[in-house]
Amino acid sequence: MATVEKIFVGIDGERVELTGADLTAFMEQRTRDSAEAKAIQDEIDAKAAARASALAKLASLGLTADEIASL
Repeated sequence: MATVEKIFVGIDGERVELTGADLTAFMEQRTRDSAEAKAIQDEIDAKAAARASALAKLASLGLTADEIASL
């Protein structure tokens, strides 16, 4: 038996279950938001990895931490 997710929202202080087109639109938006958040996090992770790689390369060239920081 499939589990059906129920989504409730507050409208004018009233708890209302989303159904039909409203539920579909909500689920689609949630999927888009999740994909966007993942893309942003992936970009942040890639930039951090690139920075760490650059710092390691500079250190392997013999630069001190102070010299690297001054760049």
